[in-house]
Amino acid sequence: MEKLLKTELKTSILKAFGSSGGGYISRGQSYETDSGQVFVKINHKPQARKMFEGEMASLEAIQKTNTLRVPQPIKVIDLPGEGAMFVMEYLKMKNLNKHSAKLGEQIADLHLHNQKLGEKLKKEGNTVGAGHSEPQYVDKYGFHTVTCCGFIQQVNEWQRDWPTFFICHRLQAQMDLIEKDYGDREARELWSQLKLKIPDMFCDMEIVPALLHGDLWAGNVAEDNFGPIVFDPASFYGHSEFDLAIAGMFGGFSSSFFSVYHSKIPKAPGFEKRNKLYKLFNYINHWNHFGTEYRGSTLNIMRELLK
Repeated sequence: MEKLLKTELKTSILKAFGSSGGGYISRGQSYETDSGQVFVKINHKPQARKMFEGEMASLEAIQKTNTLRVPQPIKVIDLPGEGAMFVMEYLKMKNLNKHSAKLGEQIADLHLHNQKLGEKLKKEGNTVGAGHSEPQYVDKYGFHTVTCCGFIQQVNEWQRDWPTFFICHRLQAQMDLIEKDYGDREARELWSQLKLKIPDMFCDMEIVPALLHGDLWAGNVAEDNFGPIVFDPASFYGHSEFDLAIAGMFGGFSSSFFSVYHSKIPKAPGFEKRNKLYKLFNYINHWNHFGTEYRGSTLNIMRELLK
């Protein structure tokens, strides 16, 4: 593997440093190279290339907005046999602490970025001739490629209507996996009632597609001496509130993160109920990744939403 890395990175030096680490999905290792330090994620699953290409596209999309710092993506490399590696810039990160409020501001800036492009376009009378390296205004929900939340591939086919996108490509897709693996009758019955009620939660709302991180839990944010950093995104254009659900689920974000965020993007009427709806996606996704310990939370939140 290291021989392959040396060849692909065209480096004569490849020296591992730090301990090898990683999360539930992939393992990681840092290396010294001719052109600086890199971090390499390794995954032996057959779908690893697809997963890493989605992550690379997400990092590039976030980077283009100039709102948030992410590791510079470098290259996805196929492993012999099965699996892939993803090489990116190494950043010396520590737990998010003193830059929590700054991250709240920057996530809000990320979420407002596409809206501001749209306003600029209107002002300039649709005559803007930006180059392709510049982000273009997006008027639909989805993304130009498949992304993975964990190891589950997400369909990002463009839709004009946000509730349709969210019901079909997020909730129904996850519920289909629950049906396939567990055939859970109670989950099926609650879902068949709930999906009919979801469009009502978006009545009279204008939702401008926002570029999302897509998996904004505390394990995917950090800081260094210069400020906050985010990584492991599963980006798509959707409703800005989506990112806040998982941020509020497992701790790790201080109240200053949320208060600064909402000073830029105030809560719209019905926010709390929709926040539960977006949490539901994350509970089902966790059930699909980690098993039935998340079944109770999933069913409880469905019942609450049906009240």
